[in-house]
Amino acid sequence: MTDTNQTPIKGWTRMRAIALSVVCLMVGIGGGWSIRGLHSPAVTGATKAAGISAPPEEGSSPASQAASPARLKEMADAQAAPLLHKLKSDASNPDLLTSIGNLYYDAQQYSIAVDYYGRALKARPGDAAVRTDMGTAYWFMGNADTAIAEFNKALTYTPNNANTLFNLGLVKWKGKMDPAGAIADWEKLLTANPNYEGKDKVEQMMTEAKKQVAFQPGKTTK
Repeated sequence: MTDTNQTPIKGWTRMRAIALSVVCLMVGIGGGWSIRGLHSPAVTGATKAAGISAPPEEGSSPASQAASPARLKEMADAQAAPLLHKLKSDASNPDLLTSIGNLYYDAQQYSIAVDYYGRALKARPGDAAVRTDMGTAYWFMGNADTAIAEFNKALTYTPNNANTLFNLGLVKWKGKMDPAGAIADWEKLLTANPNYEGKDKVEQMMTEAKKQVAFQPGKTTK
């Protein structure tokens, strides 16, 4: 999220959202995180074989099970209404577009969120936080490749962005089965951000990823 007062909280929620589903449930680490889960809309054979929980159907995370996708969208529509009214007279306002995207993201309406984030980025392409959120939304939609592309593009603007590096590593690890690539991203994250609040969790994930690399012929890591 890009609201100045909420960026650390919302950004961390985004990272934890991926981490609970992909890390806590699959690896058994990260206890105590209050996070959204993931559920696969179309689990591939490779995903089943690896025992990995892929991105969720929109509106299907554990945090939203009490409300149907239709109800979540209805709530987001109601919250977005005044912003959409303002948007009529200021159609290219990146702050308005981002705020609307955030509302739909938080309601797990990821395809709608991506649309508004994309429009915001047309007006402000260098907004790495918005691009990272868009990449994460793509991941939740089941599109790891596009998610990675957006994370990489965000890093061209802010090379050491902790949220981006966290998510990039996690999608490489669980979306592309590339633990070595994930480790490289997380090492960069911790080197550039030594006081990162999720350092312990990242180190645990790196430990698990290194175990995987050890069983991959011809691949090594530190």
